[in-house]
Amino acid sequence: MPFGAQVSGEGGTRFRLWAPGAKRLTLEIGAAPAQSGTAMTALEQGWFEAVLPDAPAGTRYAYRLGDTSFPDPASRCNPDDVHGASMVVDAHAFDWKDGAWSGRAWEEAVIYELHIGTFTPEGTFAAAIGKLDYLAGLGVTALEIMPVADFPGRRNWGYDGVLPFAPDAAYGRPEDLKRLVEQAHLRGLMVFLDVVYNHFGPEGNYLNAYAPQFFNAGHHTPWGAAINFDAEGSRNVRDFFVHNALYWIEEYRFDGLRLDAVHAIADDTEPDIVSEIARALRAGPGRGRQVHLILENDRNQARYLERDQAGRALQASAQWNDDIHHALHILSTGERDGYYEDYAGRPLWYLGRTLAEGYAYQGEPSAHRGGAARGEPSAHLPATAFISFLQTHDQVGNRALGERLCAIAQPQALRAATVCLLLAPSPPLLFMGEEFAASTPFQFFCDFGPELAAAVTRGRRQEFARFARFSDPAAQAAIPDPNDPATFAASKLRWDEIGRAPHGESLALHRELLALRHQLIVPRLRGMRSGGTFRIEHGSVLRVQWSLGAGAVLHLVANFAARASAAVSMPPGDVVYAYPPQGKGRAGARELAPWFVEYALETAHG
Repeated sequence: MPFGAQVSGEGGTRFRLWAPGAKRLTLEIGAAPAQSGTAMTALEQGWFEAVLPDAPAGTRYAYRLGDTSFPDPASRCNPDDVHGASMVVDAHAFDWKDGAWSGRAWEEAVIYELHIGTFTPEGTFAAAIGKLDYLAGLGVTALEIMPVADFPGRRNWGYDGVLPFAPDAAYGRPEDLKRLVEQAHLRGLMVFLDVVYNHFGPEGNYLNAYAPQFFNAGHHTPWGAAINFDAEGSRNVRDFFVHNALYWIEEYRFDGLRLDAVHAIADDTEPDIVSEIARALRAGPGRGRQVHLILENDRNQARYLERDQAGRALQASAQWNDDIHHALHILSTGERDGYYEDYAGRPLWYLGRTLAEGYAYQGEPSAHRGGAARGEPSAHLPATAFISFLQTHDQVGNRALGERLCAIAQPQALRAATVCLLLAPSPPLLFMGEEFAASTPFQFFCDFGPELAAAVTRGRRQEFARFARFSDPAAQAAIPDPNDPATFAASKLRWDEIGRAPHGESLALHRELLALRHQLIVPRLRGMRSGGTFRIEHGSVLRVQWSLGAGAVLHLVANFAARASAAVSMPPGDVVYAYPPQGKGRAGARELAPWFVEYALETAHG
């Protein structure tokens, strides 16, 4: 890695920093600001370097420009938060015990998104290891960990990170995170990491002081000037993030990354930074093991999801599919404001299109986006290119009160949506606690300094003032303060719930459905080459059909209504799952009970 501190075999360390805005830099050794230090050698193109013969792993260091000391932007560990000194880490010191692990095929993915700080009472990497057996028994095959890059304070969702290479010390040491990955692998679980390459957080980012070329004011983003991926000096910036992606896959043995909000990355080059990262992963660690790239992309750009003739992903394995969430959310809750307006007119049609073809919007105008065209055609892609979900940190946490779907949806509708999602060909994602209908909310929380904290609290409440429910100042004042430690504490899962009703029943349903998925659906996914077909009957009945591998055909028929449907013909094949149970016999036309869902599977052998 050309950045940061690199340990040599004799206890020495090379320190390198790209600081094109500085004329002189000093390397300080020690946790506290030093009165003197080592002058760094200025190299070409804005690089500075110092090599110390006695600076082994564990050495604390910082850089000084004038009167300001700051951590290494490529710090592998920052024990005292984002303003403190960095610590030298030996990248090869961890004794891995999962040497035979080479990953899992993408078609096997059942993803479980979790936030380290609220997943367990302790909120640490080490404590999360204690839940791995539970997740494997649930039927999960992949953890997706929300961002861990060092953020200001003790509490954060992770999207305000400013040191992209340093796991936040609130969760533990680097070796604790490596052990979590190792132990997951020993249980057959993949581990993905959510990373943020579209902005830096608002506190603790010193880059403007010594590397203003890290940003491009020619592109404006919600966070100010964009990260510079396409102007003068951008090669070093691009390398910083390409190496960050490789770092997590190689040094921590993650099985893949989720790139947050790539639609917010401003980059006019070709290939753009998303494609460059994808190619670097596949040409590097992806040559020897299964490595997967997941995108969040509001633009619905199918180009990143293309497959080769053998069905292998050329760039990203899949994209989070917000479209399916929005359609299912309307059907199960009736809510239609905000971004749901784009789906409110015909939510069942949009659900069918997302299940069969991937994107709901494939180039059509979006009213929510002022009539702008959104998306690209996606029906030629297999369903495995789209990750489906009912809940995520965004969809729960961006509600004013952080309510989970089980608190606001009709129970029968929620069950129908759950069955619909978990047995469809698209890889499903569960948000931590969803499987047992957790009663705890997931609220927005952070831990900024006083001035920024007050601004965040005001902004959070003003954001919801446009909703009728929160138009009254008293209602706005009831929105939890993101900086209050109680908001963070309220978001922690209560694991004692799983043994009580109705939580145990929800958990049993998820286990049953995922067991069926692994037994009957997953073995036939690899042969999928394109999407499926769908149609709506009698206004409330949805039919979807997919051609799977080995000549199999999967059918879905569902009545998304609180009333029985008109008589419809039942699909051919053996019933995989049906609720409510319809009794014996399938011949002829039948009425479907309210919120009825059935999957049936035709195989080549009949």
